[in-house]
Amino acid sequence: MEKNTLHDGYALVFEDDFDGPELDRAVWNVELHEPGWVNEEWQRYVDAPENIQVTDGKLLLRPVRRAREDGTVEITSGRISTWRKREFTYGLFEARLRVPKGKGYLPAFWLMAGEERYGPWPVCGEIDIMEIMGQDTKRNYGTIHYGLPHTQDQRQIFLESGDFSEEFHDFALLWEPGELRWYVDGRLFHRARDWFSADAEGNRAPYPAPFDHEMYLILNLAVGGSWVGYPDGTTDFDNAAFEVDWVRVYQNTPIQKEAGPL
Repeated sequence: MEKNTLHDGYALVFEDDFDGPELDRAVWNVELHEPGWVNEEWQRYVDAPENIQVTDGKLLLRPVRRAREDGTVEITSGRISTWRKREFTYGLFEARLRVPKGKGYLPAFWLMAGEERYGPWPVCGEIDIMEIMGQDTKRNYGTIHYGLPHTQDQRQIFLESGDFSEEFHDFALLWEPGELRWYVDGRLFHRARDWFSADAEGNRAPYPAPFDHEMYLILNLAVGGSWVGYPDGTTDFDNAAFEVDWVRVYQNTPIQKEAGPL
């Protein structure tokens, strides 16, 4: 990949180009979660080759809709993370991605706290680098969640030409002490410098908490939910996939945390 000015002063500390025959489980966990676990989503996250595939140098997270004998419908999907395997404090986080089109799809590339040092979500903090609704695939959201009461800072970038479902695009977050910056194809679209840390008892940690300690990578394809809405008769389950060409992390000092096996 040709470097742009975002990389100046930064060294590559983690990458996965998905060039192997299968998902590298030394790096990634496959997460298992029931429907409705968060955000009233419909999918069951499973560990199945039909939902999580590595092929032709790309990771594919696919939704599968299956009718049961009792007349109900089950939807499965894929979610992977580097929790306890690769965690990072500060750096440049990038991925080259293509998203599925279809009402109710919500693919995401994001960061969560490996250790809930300041308390459970949202107090621990969350950084969303890429979230794109399947019914609105020209718009990307960059967001942070933090504090109690739950507060978020969110901005959008809209493609004037092209579509995030038709071709790959580069999504990046530059996370430095006291500042977060979001980019698409090298174009800055969001900057955050103002947040706080407070828990249910009103205890406050000094700024820049909670965005000052190890976080891990997550890639997932949600189906339905209280924010994105739900699939309908127009949603294509046969050809949809969240495609990941590569994921990379750069840091200006080697402060990557490598955790042991689960």
